[in-house]
Amino acid sequence: MTKSYLRILFLACFTLALASIAQAQAPRTWVSGVGDDVNPCSRTAPCKTFAGAISKTANKGEIDCLDPGGFGTVTITKNITIDGTHGAGFGGILSSGTSGVIVNDSASATPNTIVVTLRSLSINGAGTGTNGVNFTSGKTVNIEDCHMFGMTTGVRVALTASGGNINIKDTNIIKTTTGVSITTTSGFVTASLDNVHIENNTTGISCGTGGFATVRNSLINFNTTGVTTASGNAVTLEGCEVNHNSGTGFNVVAGATGRLSDSMIILNGTNIANAGTIVTWNNNRILEAAIPGVVTSLQQH
Repeated sequence: MTKSYLRILFLACFTLALASIAQAQAPRTWVSGVGDDVNPCSRTAPCKTFAGAISKTANKGEIDCLDPGGFGTVTITKNITIDGTHGAGFGGILSSGTSGVIVNDSASATPNTIVVTLRSLSINGAGTGTNGVNFTSGKTVNIEDCHMFGMTTGVRVALTASGGNINIKDTNIIKTTTGVSITTTSGFVTASLDNVHIENNTTGISCGTGGFATVRNSLINFNTTGVTTASGNAVTLEGCEVNHNSGTGFNVVAGATGRLSDSMIILNGTNIANAGTIVTWNNNRILEAAIPGVVTSLQQH
């Protein structure tokens, strides 16, 4: 065998290897209910599950659904978007006995840096699921146009580093023990909820240690407790309805701050329980003779 032949063979193998790596790390991959995870996850040869597709999707890439289906649970350790793709289908995840989506970059070379977007997903815990989305390490998680039900916690944020944030928009969270839980063991974590329906849960929103949440244009109804806080944090409700919760609608504990603007809090067991401080712009509809505790009224000019 000549040296020239060996050189040509080496170059051919090297080229094939590069092509294989490039194919395995495509910027956009696809899943289908009739796909197969041995496929390259291309549009014409889609994968079967999100877990199968994510290893073949490049950092900052996107996984899209070609048709409706159940695409399995997935653990995310890099920047990525998963889109259920309304135009062709709606991505489903059955998370009985486990979490539907785990976001955790703690074992990466640059922990607490990834940005993940989850769009148009239906996550069904089937009554035994632990979390719809479990965010334990990363920079930002965006949840858009999703449905979560039948699990212990719809969205669980439990960080160990300061500065992370969660954004939830146009999403329904129903029939859980806790709809949204927000905590960190270091510093602070911020949350933004916009047009989120959190209904028929034990607790709608639990903003725990280090959590700072702004909730806009959302319905937090028919839970046992609507919104509860922790000492040292703050929750802002703007343009929200917190109604028909059998226990307390808005619970502001000692050392916490609640901010209210253009919101309706009525027909709860106790509309507002305030041992901390509530700041109001005097434009709310609240069925209380007076808000207990420390209240600061701000006038708009």
